[in-house]
Amino acid sequence: YTQSSWPFGRTEVIDNTLNPDFVRKYILDYFFEEKQNLRFDDFLGQVYCTLGEIVGSPASRLEKPLGGIPGKKCGTIILSAEELGNCRDYTTMQFCANKLDKKDFFGKSDPFMVFYRSNEDGTFTICHKTEVMKNTLNPVWQPFSIPVRALCNGDYDRTIKVEVYDWDRDGSHDFIGEFTTSYKELCRGQSQLNVYEVSGDKDRNPSQSTSLHYMNPYQMNAYAMALKAVGEIIQDYDSDKMFPALGFGAKLPPDGRVSHEFPLNGNIENPYCNGMQGILEAYHQSLKTVQLYGPTNFAPVVNHVARYAAAVQDGSQYFVLLIITDGVISDMAQTKEAIVNAAKLPMSIIIVGVGQAEFDAMVELDGDDVRISSRGKLAERDIVQFVPFRDYMDRTGNHVLSMARLAKDVLAEIPDQLISYMKSRGIKPNTDPPPAYSPGDNAV
Repeated sequence: YTQSSWPFGRTEVIDNTLNPDFVRKYILDYFFEEKQNLRFDDFLGQVYCTLGEIVGSPASRLEKPLGGIPGKKCGTIILSAEELGNCRDYTTMQFCANKLDKKDFFGKSDPFMVFYRSNEDGTFTICHKTEVMKNTLNPVWQPFSIPVRALCNGDYDRTIKVEVYDWDRDGSHDFIGEFTTSYKELCRGQSQLNVYEVSGDKDRNPSQSTSLHYMNPYQMNAYAMALKAVGEIIQDYDSDKMFPALGFGAKLPPDGRVSHEFPLNGNIENPYCNGMQGILEAYHQSLKTVQLYGPTNFAPVVNHVARYAAAVQDGSQYFVLLIITDGVISDMAQTKEAIVNAAKLPMSIIIVGVGQAEFDAMVELDGDDVRISSRGKLAERDIVQFVPFRDYMDRTGNHVLSMARLAKDVLAEIPDQLISYMKSRGIKPNTDPPPAYSPGDNAV
C-alpha cells in the first residue's frame, strides 16, 4: 500500500515454500524531497517503511522483520529497488533444451526455467519464470515477451542468469543446472552461438543432504565409495602407493578462480596422496576449502595424465585415470579429442557415474559400440570403460558385495588394454629379475 492507503499491487502466490522469491515487480515514482510511506501486508502481519529507506539502504536493499504475532518470529521481508533505465523495448524469446538431467527416480523431469537480472552490487533478482513442461528431458517452452529493462535494465552487456529446475509438487524443486548470458548475446538469435551447457549444481553444497558430495557421518557418499572400491584393488599394482589426486570444477581460495585440475591435497607442487586413505582424506578436506562450481570440464585432467604417459612410452609404466562424475560434461568436443590423442599412449580411463543422470555422454565416451573419434580421426584403441554407480547399489544394503562387483567390472578391461598397447609398440615382458642372493652368500 502507498501512503494514500490504496493498494498498488499484489504478488503472485508461490506454493509450498517458506522462502518465496517473487517475480512480480512494481514501478513507483520516487521523489527525493518527499516522504513516501509504504505498507506491506502478509497473513503474518505488516511491515511499514518509506521508499526513501529502501533507496537509501546499502545496495538499495532493506530487510525488515515481519510482525503480527506477539512473541513469535514470523520471518523477514526483503525489499529492493533500482532506478529504471529509459529503455522501453520489449523482447520475445523462446527456449528449448536437450537431454536435461533426470532428477526423478520414476519418470522423467518436469523442467522449468527461472531468469535473473544481475544487480549493480553483484546480486541477482528474479525476473521471469517459464511454465512447467511435464515428463520430458527435451522441453520446448512457450514463447514469452518481457521488457528489456526487466532483463537487464537496458544494459545489453549486463549478466543474465538462467536456472533450470525439475518441478516437484511439494515445492522442493530439484536444481538441474544453470548458465549465464546477456541480452546482447540473446539478440544473436537462433544459432550455435546461443546454445548453452546447463552446468553447475546447487546440490554441490556438501553440507546439504541432497548433495552427492554430502559427508554423512555414518556412511560414505557415492564418490568415496566408488573411489575406495576401485582404488583398493588397483593400488596393489603401484609400487610406492603414492597417487596424484585431482579435482575439477571448483572455485579455489583465496581468489575464487575456477579450476579444472586442482590438487585435492591443496599442494600444487606435490599432489600425491599416500594410498587410498590419503586420497579419501584429501577429498574430504578439499570439500571444506573449495567451492564446487561449474562448468564441468574433463579434458584438462585427461590431458594432465596424458602428459605423464607421453613421457614414459617404453613399457616401464602404465597409467590409469579414474574419473568419478555426476555425468554433466561441458567440454565434450575437447574431451573426445583428448581421449583420441591419449589412445596412443600407455594409459586407460575409468569413468564411474554417480547420481541419477542420463549418462548418454559417458556412454559415448566409452566407445564400446562406436569407436570414439575427433575431427574425423578414430581413436587408435578403446581406452575408456564407463559404469553407472547406481547399477551396483545392493538393495539389501550389502555395500561390500556391491562395491566388489563394481571394481570387478570397471577393471575387467584394463589387462587387455595394457597388453594391446604393449603389442602395438612391440614391447615384450621383461625377463625374470635375478635372485636377490646367490648360493653361498650370507643371508639372514
